[in-house]
Amino acid sequence: MLESSNLEHANRFGATSETILETRNLSKSFGAVQAVRNVNWSVKRGEVCALLGDNGAGKSTLIKLITGAILPSSGEIWVRGSRARITGPSDALNLGIAPVYQDLALIEGRNVIQNMFLGSELTHGPLNLFLDHARMALETTRVLGEIRSRIPSARAVVRKLSGGQRQAVAIARTLIRGGQIIIMDEPTAALGVEQTREVLQLIENLRTQGRTVVLITHNMSQVFQVADQVSVMFRGEMIGTKRVKDTNQEEVISMIVGAKREAMGAA
Repeated sequence: MLESSNLEHANRFGATSETILETRNLSKSFGAVQAVRNVNWSVKRGEVCALLGDNGAGKSTLIKLITGAILPSSGEIWVRGSRARITGPSDALNLGIAPVYQDLALIEGRNVIQNMFLGSELTHGPLNLFLDHARMALETTRVLGEIRSRIPSARAVVRKLSGGQRQAVAIARTLIRGGQIIIMDEPTAALGVEQTREVLQLIENLRTQGRTVVLITHNMSQVFQVADQVSVMFRGEMIGTKRVKDTNQEEVISMIVGAKREAMGAA
């Protein structure tokens, strides 16, 4: 069973109402193919929002638009109540939007500290010519402790870590770089039971720290373990959003099946 606290319970069941991320009529076309169609969607601060849908539903394209990997054909993205100008990943990161992709982009032969600061190493000394190993080690230890990771040492080589521990490194790296809205793409894919439990606990810990998590997944049971809100996409459209406390797996499945039936009837 996942650890819980009064704060976590309050967060999960509606303690916050501030919208931190919103899309307004967001669309993306690739030639004649409309991958995302007029998506209106919002995520609340400090919550876990699950995004469901079959392959080709538009989930990945929507996330790429939000993280600046691709540009929208039309529509708007709003962050913390203001319209955001996102022309690339650096713009998104400056707004605190940080993706954790399935491949994690970790270097197997380097240790946790080196992976955490890869490309953004801290320096000191005359003209900042020297790597500040001590400060990077302290920051790594601090952030890993903040999310209560189970990594044995900040100097452990990544290839020796479990799948859950690698997810912790990738998540912590986003926090080091200012991530406040963490977007996780199928974080438990191909993980065993214990490693999956570890990742779900990491998500709970992020929420406890006040971070917002967007969880892209196909696993319905995990949605009902950790999410506050569940949204369903189908063929590029957002077909519905429910508060987890107000719905159940059968209702969410019926949303997906109903969209498929409607599409078949219109074909």
